[in-house]
Formats: sequence, C-alpha cells, structure tokens
Amino acid sequence: MSESPDTGSLLSASSQLNLMEVDTIDDKEFDIPQVDTPPTLESILNELDDEEEPFVLEDTCVLSADNMDAHSCDTSSLASSDSGDPAHLKRKKRTVDLNTTVHGSVLRHSLLKGISAQIVSAADKVDAGLPTAITVSGVIAVGTSHGLALVFDTNQALRLCLGTKTTGAEFGAVSALSINHDCSRLLCGFAKGQITMWDLANGKLLRTITDAHPPGTAILHLKFTDDPTLAVCNDSGGSVFELAFRRVMGMRSCDSRCLFSGSKGEVCCIEPLRAPPDFRDHPITHYSLLAMASLTKILVIGLKPSLKVWMTFPYSKSDPSSVPQLAWQFVPVQKTINPVLAFCKGDTVHFLLVKKEETGTIHVIKQRQLHLSCDIISLSWINSRTLVLVDSHEKLHVVDRPSQEVLETQDLEQVQLVYNSRHFKSLATGGNVSQALALVGEKACYQSVSSYAGQIVYLGTKSAHIMTLRNWRERIDCLLKQEHFVEALSLAWSFHEGTAKAVVGLFGDPVKRKGVIADKMVEILCQFTEHALKKCPEHGKIQVMEQHFHDVVPVLVDYCLLLQRADLLFNQLYSRLLENSVAKGVFLECLESYIVTERLGHLTTPIMKDLLAHYHGNGMMDSLERCIVHLDITSLDIQQVVRVCWENQLYDAMMYVFTSGMNDYITPMEKLFAVIGPPLGEGRSLTDEEVVMGNKLLVYISCCLAGRAYPLGEIPEDLVIQVKNQVFEFLIRLHSADSSEEEEVFPFIRTLLHFDTREFLNVLAMTFEDFKNDKQALEYQQRIVDILLQVMVDNPDFTPSQVGGLFTFLARQLAKPDNTLFVNRKLFDQVLEFLCCPDDDSRHTERQQVLLELLHVGGVVQFNEERLLALAEKAKFYQICEFLYEKRHLYDRIIDCYLRDSLRKGEIFSYIHNLLSMPGYSPEEKQAVKGKALQHIQELVTLDPAKSADIVLFHLTGEVQQIISQLQDDELIFKFLSCLLEPREGHHSQTALPRERDLHELQLDLLCRFAPEQLLSFLQTSQHYRLEEAIQITQKHHHNEATAYLLEKKGDVHGAFTVLLETLKDRLCFLTAEQDTRGGGGGGDRWQDDGGDSTLTRVKESLNDIISLCQRSSHSLYEQQREVLWFPLLEAMMDSQKQIKGSNAKQTSEVLKELTMKVLNCMSSFIPLPAIIQRILQDPVYGKGKLAEIQGLILGMLDTFNYEQTLLETTTSLLNHDLHWSLAHLRAAVTRGLHPRQDHCNICLQQYKRRQDSAEEIIVFSCGHLYHVQCLQQKDCGRSLSSHQQQQQQRWSCYKCSSSHGGKAVSSTETKRGRSTSLAQNRVTSMHHDAGAEAHRKKFFVEASLDPQQEQSWDQLRCLYRGPSRLSILSELSHCHSNERAGLLITARPGAESLQLKLSPPPLLEE
Repeated sequence: MSESPDTGSLLSASSQLNLMEVDTIDDKEFDIPQVDTPPTLESILNELDDEEEPFVLEDTCVLSADNMDAHSCDTSSLASSDSGDPAHLKRKKRTVDLNTTVHGSVLRHSLLKGISAQIVSAADKVDAGLPTAITVSGVIAVGTSHGLALVFDTNQALRLCLGTKTTGAEFGAVSALSINHDCSRLLCGFAKGQITMWDLANGKLLRTITDAHPPGTAILHLKFTDDPTLAVCNDSGGSVFELAFRRVMGMRSCDSRCLFSGSKGEVCCIEPLRAPPDFRDHPITHYSLLAMASLTKILVIGLKPSLKVWMTFPYSKSDPSSVPQLAWQFVPVQKTINPVLAFCKGDTVHFLLVKKEETGTIHVIKQRQLHLSCDIISLSWINSRTLVLVDSHEKLHVVDRPSQEVLETQDLEQVQLVYNSRHFKSLATGGNVSQALALVGEKACYQSVSSYAGQIVYLGTKSAHIMTLRNWRERIDCLLKQEHFVEALSLAWSFHEGTAKAVVGLFGDPVKRKGVIADKMVEILCQFTEHALKKCPEHGKIQVMEQHFHDVVPVLVDYCLLLQRADLLFNQLYSRLLENSVAKGVFLECLESYIVTERLGHLTTPIMKDLLAHYHGNGMMDSLERCIVHLDITSLDIQQVVRVCWENQLYDAMMYVFTSGMNDYITPMEKLFAVIGPPLGEGRSLTDEEVVMGNKLLVYISCCLAGRAYPLGEIPEDLVIQVKNQVFEFLIRLHSADSSEEEEVFPFIRTLLHFDTREFLNVLAMTFEDFKNDKQALEYQQRIVDILLQVMVDNPDFTPSQVGGLFTFLARQLAKPDNTLFVNRKLFDQVLEFLCCPDDDSRHTERQQVLLELLHVGGVVQFNEERLLALAEKAKFYQICEFLYEKRHLYDRIIDCYLRDSLRKGEIFSYIHNLLSMPGYSPEEKQAVKGKALQHIQELVTLDPAKSADIVLFHLTGEVQQIISQLQDDELIFKFLSCLLEPREGHHSQTALPRERDLHELQLDLLCRFAPEQLLSFLQTSQHYRLEEAIQITQKHHHNEATAYLLEKKGDVHGAFTVLLETLKDRLCFLTAEQDTRGGGGGGDRWQDDGGDSTLTRVKESLNDIISLCQRSSHSLYEQQREVLWFPLLEAMMDSQKQIKGSNAKQTSEVLKELTMKVLNCMSSFIPLPAIIQRILQDPVYGKGKLAEIQGLILGMLDTFNYEQTLLETTTSLLNHDLHWSLAHLRAAVTRGLHPRQDHCNICLQQYKRRQDSAEEIIVFSCGHLYHVQCLQQKDCGRSLSSHQQQQQQRWSCYKCSSSHGGKAVSSTETKRGRSTSLAQNRVTSMHHDAGAEAHRKKFFVEASLDPQQEQSWDQLRCLYRGPSRLSILSELSHCHSNERAGLLITARPGAESLQLKLSPPPLLEE
C-alpha cells in the first residue's frame, strides 16, 4: 500500500474535491460584462455539478477538469505582483519598463474530478486500495495497492478494471504501468516482481510473466519501446532487462535479456526514447535508444540492431538521497529536429543532444546545463522549450529551457503526491535492497507523474490532477480577472514582440499575429481606463487621487505610442479622462516626457489648447517651454504661443516659433536687444534675468552664423547663407529701427561688446573659421573688424583687458595662412603704449597678461624688442621680460625677473632646478645660471632655506664653503645647514659634501647657540663629527647632557657620570635655594603653583638621565666600579636633604626621599644589599636611631630574601623529582625486551638463522624490524661513534624506517622522532652449542649504556611535555646573573610575563 509522506494531513475525498472545484474557464466568458456583486462561494459550488466537458488527448485541450486558478491554489507567477498600490506616494510616476518580463499564470492546474471520484469510490466500495501508479496515453490507467488496474477513457469514464484482489494478494501492489503507442496493450508490474500484459480492447489477460528477472525483487519501472514487441523493466535489485514478446503457433511467450546487472551499480530509473507520431520515421528511432540512470552515472544504449553502449556520463557530487531523473524530447536545433535527453540528480539539470551522423554512429553533445536551488524529484517536458519540475518540498517549477528562466511556481501540497518508497525498499519481498537504493526511494515518485502530448498528470493519494499550458489569451485574461492591467499589457506586448515564453495558440503570419494581439491590447487599454475612472477615490486628499492616475496614465500613453495608435490616445482615451479633472491634469503633465524625448511630435489642436492653458495656469512655464521647442510647429497657435512666451520670458520657445514657424531670424534678436541694450548703454549692472537673455542672445547669434537652429536642430540648407547674411546685416546696422538722437553708432555690436567682450569675439572667431571663398562673407568679416576697431580703440569705456582681447583676436586672425584681413600696424603700437603705461597702476596684472597673450600669438605682430623690453621694465612687466630673455637665451637674467616679481618669487627654485636638470641647454648657459644663483644666494636662502639647500645639494655641492662665507648672518647659516644636512631618502641620500666633518661641527656649534633642544637628536643621527671636537664645542657652551652623551659614546663612562652628576647637584642646589627663598615669603601651595614644578621636573629629568647611564653601564663593570658610580649618586641625593631649611622643608624632604628611594630601588639590581644598608646607616640623615624612614626598604629586602629561599628549595626538589622520574623511565625503556615483527631479515629476506652452524649477529630495532649485521653494513646503515673510553662503538639505524630519507642512515638529530628509531639498539648473537646444550637455543647479550641514541630518546620524552620543561626554565634562571644576587625586582624570562611554580606531578608516558 503506497502512502503519501504526510498521511496525517490528508483531507477527506469529498472535502478535497469541493475545495478544488472552481468555475470552468472558457474564452467566451470574458465577453460577459463585469458584475457589481460577485457570486458567493456557495453559489459557485452549486453550479459546478453539471458542467463537465469531455477531453480530447493529443490536443491542447484539457481533460474534463476544473481549473485551479489563483483563487483556488497557491500560484506565484514571477514578476506578476501588482506594484500599483496608490498608497505609495513616494514614487511620483509609473512608467513602463519594457525590459521586465511578466509571464502571468503559464500553467493551468486542473483536477480530474471523474477519475478522482472513482479512485476514492473503488477504494471504499470494492477495496481496490489506494492508487500507486498512473500512466497516460490515449487512455489513463491507474494502478492500486491491491493489484488492480483501472482504465479510464477520454470522458473520465471507467472503461476497464483489470485484475482481481486474489491476484493482488499474490502479486502485491501495482508498482509500474506502461501503455504501447497504439493503446492496445497495457503492461503492469507488481511489487512482488510479476509482470502482466492486458489487451485494452477487451480487458483480456494476455501474459503473466514471472521469470523475466530474479525473484524477490519488485518492479520499479516498466516501459514499452516504439516497437510493440519490445519492452524494458527495472527491478529493485538495480538490474535492467529487455522483454521481447513472441507469438509462435498461437502461443504467447516472453524472452528476457539482462541489459545491465545491479551488481555493477544499481539502476533506479530507465527511459526509452519513444517518438511522437510525427517523428516515427526519424532515423534515430531505428536504434531503439534507452537511457538508464544508476546511482553514479547515466548510460545511453542502443537495443537495435545490436546491443551497444553509446555514452556514459558520471554525475557531479550530489546528495546521496537525490533522485535521478530522465526525460526525452524531440527539440528543433539549427533547422533539424533531434532528441534531447534531460537528466538530473539533485539541483542541476543536464541536457544531451543525440544526433545520428552520416556514418551511422550516434553522436552525443553536451548542452548548457540548468542550475536550480532545489532538490528535484520529478522532471518532465511539456513541450520542446519548456520543462516542468517538482522539488522535494512539492513545489512545481515551470522553466523555459533556452533562457533558463523560471516562469512560474506552484504549490502541489494539496495534490498529496504518491511516493514509490515501498517498492524501492521492496517491502513486499522482505526489504532485500541496498541502503543506497532505499535512501533514494524516500523521495521517488516516478510512477505518480506521466506526461503525454503536452499534458502532465500527477497522481495523489485520493485524486488525479492534470497540468497543461494556457493559451495566450487565457494567460492575459487570468491577469485581467485579478485586475492586474499593467502586467496584462506587459504580457500582451511580449506576445506582440515575440519575446514571451511558453506561448500557445499563436500561429500564422507574423503581421496577422501582431494585429490580433494589438486588438486585444486596445481592448485592455479601454478596460484599464474605465477601471481607473471607476476606482478613483471620490473623496480624500488630492495627492492620493493624483497618485492613482500617475499609476495609470503613463501606462496608457506608453502602450498607445508603442502600438502607434495616437488616435486612440487623443480621441477615445482622452475623451474618457476629461470627465475627471485630476485625470485630465495628470494626462497633460505626463505628455511632457514623451514630447521632450521626441516620442510624441504632434498634438491635436484641442489637446494643444488644453496643454497651454493647464501649464500656464499651474505656473509650469519651464515645462511648457520644453514642450513647445520639441513640438511640430503646425500643431501650435503661433499668435497665442508668442504672446504667452513673451509674457513669461520663454525666450527659447519664442525664438523657436519665430524661426521654425515664420522663418524670421531677426525679430528675436531685436526683441532681446531692446531689453538688454538700454541698461548697458547707461552703464547700469544687469539683473539676473537680463544676463540670461544676453547669454541666450550670444548663443542664438552663434547658432545662426554656424548654420544651426536654436535651441535645437539644423537650419534648412537652402536658408543657411541667407540667415548668415541677415544676421551680419543686422549686427553692422548704424542705428536701430526706433533709435533716439542720443544713440551711438553701431548699437548692436557695442551692446554685445559691453555685455561680454571675450565671448562675442569667440563667437566671431568661430564664425570666421568657416569663411573660405565666400566673397560676401569676407566683406562682412572686414567690415566687422573695422567697426570693432572704431568702437573700442581710444574709448575709455573699455578696460585694458577688453582692448587687449580685441587685439589678441585680431593677431590670431592675422596669423592665419589664408588671412585676407587688413589692420593698420600702427594700431598695435598704440595698444603697446596703452598697455605699458608706467603711470597707470590700475589692473597691472590684467594688462601684463593681455600683452603676454598678444606676444604668444606672434605671427605678423612684430614689435621692436628693445623698445618692448624697455617699456616692460618700466612698467614692471617681469613676465614680459622673461618672455623676451627666453627668446634671447639670456636665462641668467630671468632669475632677476623672478626675484623682482613679488608674486612669483617662490617659483624661482623650480625654474633653477628644471633648467639645470633638463637637457637642451648649453654648459655655458647653465654655468651662467649657477653664477647668478650664487650671486643671489643670500636672497634665496632668506626666501626659502629648504629649497635653497635642495638646489645646492643637487647642483652646487662644490660651492658649499663659498656659500657659507657669503652668508653673513649666523642664524641664516644655521637654517641653511639644518636643511642641507638633514637625513634624506632616495638617490641623494648618499651625496657626499666637501669637508663634511667641518660642516657638521659648524652645525653643532650653531645648534648649541640657536636650538639646544635639537642637540641630542642631531648627535644621535649624525655620524660625521669628530668626538673630541664635538666634546669641546658642547663643553664650551655648557651643554652637559650632550657632553655626557659624547663621553659615553667615547667610552668614558665615569666622565659622563661626573658631568651628569654635576648637573644634578646644580639643579638640587637650585631646588633647595628656591625653597629657601619661597619658604619665608610665601607658602607651600604657592611654591607648588609657581616655578617649583618646573624646577622639580628638571631635577627628575636629570636624575632619570643619570640612572639610565648607570644602568646601561653597570652590566659591563665589576662590583667595585659599579659602587664608584652608584654611591656618589646616592650621596648627592642624601646631601641635598641636609641643605633643606625653612617652612617648606618637610614637603621638599618628602619629594627628595621619594627620589632617593627610586635610586635605591634601581641600585639594588647591581649593588649587594648589605653594602647599600651599610652606606645608608652611615649617613646622618638615616642614621639617627630611627628606622621608621628606611623600614620599607628593609622589609622589601627581607621579602625578596624569603622569596628567593622558597624558590631555591622548590626548584631543587622539582629538579630532583624530574630527573629521577625521567631516568627511571629511560632505564625501563632501554632494558625492555624487543619483539621482532617477523623471523627474517628485512634486507635479504632470509631467515635470521641461515645455517645451523653459523654464529651471525643480528640487530633488532624498537620498531620491530630485524636485520643481519652484514646486511646493514652493506646498506651503509651504521657509522662509528667515539665513546668516552676512546673505544669504537657502532651506531645503527633502521634501514626500512629511514628509507624515506633516501635509504641512508641519518644522524640522531635528523631522524624523525617516533617508533622508527629504536630507544636502545640491541645486538643479538646467535650461537650453536654442541654438547649439553639444547638444539636451536640462543643466548642474548644486551648492551644498554647511555649512548647518543638514548639521548635522542630523552629528547623524545622531553617533547611530550606541554610548554617549556622545568629544567629549561631553571637553567634560564641560573644563567641570568651567575655572580649576582637578585634585586628587589626579578627580571622575567623573555617571553614569560611571570614565573609560576608548577607543583603538579609530571605526566605519565604511555608504554
């Protein structure tokens, strides 16, 4: 009896059927108008009883079934969720993304009500048992757990009931079914291994086969091939057999042949290639291909003309419980149709294309694989492009194979799929199957899924279900039924463009197909509009209503434009949207983006009128302007548009209307000049709006002269020359049309020059570039230049920059090779005088820059250089001078220019460095520059000492002494040398300076004077000074810390100590003297607040320095020499306490005692404690009979003594215990008997006793290997070692264990520590005794002295400890200070923060 995995959740048959019954869908039903009151669930259920339809197989129609849409089953269609929620107001506009794919509901899931009811009825009334297997062909056959096979026709009527409960009791449950291609025969396989064949025409039993495969195994699969006389079966033993049916002399028989034995790997799935009727003549069908899936690989074999294996394909790694799946399908590939085998085990589906070559061989080609994140338990093709998969969670996935896209996911939980676990475990025959096959059987449902002619049937425990692909209309209507209009339109457009997946029902000519779909889309658009108007909230916030239509209107516009149905948009849809004022506003605002992107170029007159009114009424003037300049001019009311544009400053739109609508290119300029001309003429500053107008005017003129339309597009070719001439004529007008008497001549050019001279000249320059052989244009060019000169020269209204810009423009034009302009050369001389006027200090930089630009243009502008240089020097135009000097190659004079130019002084260093570094300059020129740099070195160093030092280091290393002699100021020399001698990285770090020692000593002297705080760091980093001279310099300037450092470096520790001690004494005296002076007049608090802190800090620093010196030096001195250092320091500290007087004596005394204790603490590491105590007690400060002051010191000494005594006793005890334990175990290991693994030599492989009368020595190692001595000697596995008695002793190593080192003997330090090296080498001598001795008796002599091999064993034992051994810790401690007593602080072993005594017993070594 087959069970569903979750039998506890089964519903009763009646309740399950009622839940699944939903109104049958028919295309005609969608013409029914929408009802306001939807029917209730009860009314729907009551109407369904008499609405069953017959089904026709091999067609796209469904079996008489009830559709299970989204209302009745859990169906999730990818990308079909409704995103048009009006509550989300953050997103202003909804647009159509044509890249997102909407698939809708691809699969129709229907319940086979008639079959399901009769399955339940048969189980209840005749005890047929639960369903176990199903197969579909022209009829449907269902097998049961009590051995019956129920055969249903196309009307779901029960046609045959094959078998009886008696045979069911004998054969067990039906475990497999198969129908041949003409629906004349049915094969039934049973759980106990029998096979029966039935005639479907009359229900007659034709064959009962009991010997086709080994007994005691269940039939897992049973399949007809295309040949009705040939079938294959697969049993629970993993074997595959071919069944050949014969009929001879009226006797039916069956011949069985084993195709694959389960002993070579168990097969759990088979699938013969069965061709549909259209492909019965395909050449590959002659081979009768069969695919088999074992637990480890796939095999494809041919049964005809002879048995042959065409391909094997191993699985990739997968879960052992995954179920192998196979499915064949004929697929069109590259204009040919060939079978493709889909197979999977786990989450990856592989595809194999099978082709027959011209030579007659079968060629298998691997295709792209499909990866899913689920464990697949069922795999079926529903057509040549689409697969339907079921995963282990009973989720159904529809997958498009070419794109590998999952189109839809459905939940099959309510189907309650039947699993074949009982048959895979062969429970009916005693469960004699392998664990691997039983594990796969947990999820096997092969017999519950059957596909045929684009339909897949699934068998549940109390029902049967069928899946078919919906046709295209049905998929759209499903979305419309759920009011998903946007998704429905997207899906319809994908049908229209041919990008949809799993399409059914679209045939014929592509143009007609698109027409049918377009009509459907128009229908949807009208429905969507009506739905939007109906669903619009009548009350509430205006934003909510706007958002509602923002989700609708862009979609309507998009699809109307895609379908090229602007008439539908502007007539039917707009006329409906007009009824709602909010919808109308959203529609008109939405049009902007389509107009700007030029998807919509023409509007009808009513809509254009509404657009103008709406945008103008809502202040959306920028949007209106953008729309106007992109629209077809014929759809505009020109008079109305011009008036609106001028009133609202929409200048771009106004220019567009004039130029495109009336071909008038002059009026826009006149209108703009009329606005910006008067304020510029009066000298007033322009408003922001007027500046925008001026800029637009410049761009407009530039476009007209260049042949481009403004603001976008091109001027018609036949008008380009005419427009250009009109613009020039306008610009060179002597007066404007409505001029007054006060108006100056050439008002338009004058206005543009005042507005932006540089940009206007740039416009002219670009225009002049296009003038080639156009005589008229060249005349305009000369005329405009003459007007420019007339207007600007000698006119105080224009700045030097503007005049210079004009002449720079003219110079560039004159420099062109094809120049035809004429300009009076005297004008350039006038400009030169004007720019270089020394009396005019205003705009100095601007005038210099203009002149420089004019010079750079060059060409025909040739000035007298001598005169120009004189004028530039007078006017202090140093950049002009530099330009002229560079032309003459007088580079040294350029240095003077930089130094005199206050704005560019800092650039002189880069100039000198670049000139001296770069090639292209002669040695004489470089030498002149060097001379000039040396001449001005004082100024350069004053300007930037660091950059000056870089120049000297890179280029003037030989002149350092000369430079120092030139620098008069010592502080300047100090700054220069600081930069010159500072450590450098890179190429110049090793640059040697002449007399470098003298420089360093000079710098040392200057440091003593100007920066004594840097003295020590200089001495530590510099290596170039002489010690004696340096000591003299520091002594001369009384820098004692530096002197002490140098003396210590020299090796004179006592001298350094004396210098530092003198410093300390001076500071102590100053401290006590300061305390005396403050003691009388102030108080202790004031002493703390004022200079006392700084004095005390200096004392502490000095004390730290001298303590550090003593600590560094004490390691290399004898005890007496240490006392000479430490005791004077101690005495100095004690003496200072005697000098204390005054009211603050107590506080100062406490501070000094604290410092004295610090000295004592540091001393105790180097001076014996008795000597320290004796010296303290001799001092009158501490020796007056009171021990309270030194109580802490003495108690600290006693604690240290107690600690050291305990440590010594404990470590001695531990050492003795460890040594005893180790030696005891070592002795036990050395004296232990060794047992050989075999009785022959491991080298010669002969018995260790080769002859009875031989006296041969053998050696046994602790690893168990045994050798003859002669054999080891031949293999060079021994070497001589010198013993303490100067005798020669042989050292052996095991040949076999040391073979990993090349087969040679290795030293004890190189041998891997382990069982391969013996703990003791035992030499065994075998002797034969004649009389009084037993035959074959051996005498063993064991030598067990402590040799290097045993030392190696000791190392092995030591390594078993975790952490450092106790012996190593004690050795480390004992060698720290062999002749010293530990101080108050014990120095820790490197790497260990504290010494902790481990008193636990040592670990036991396993024997």
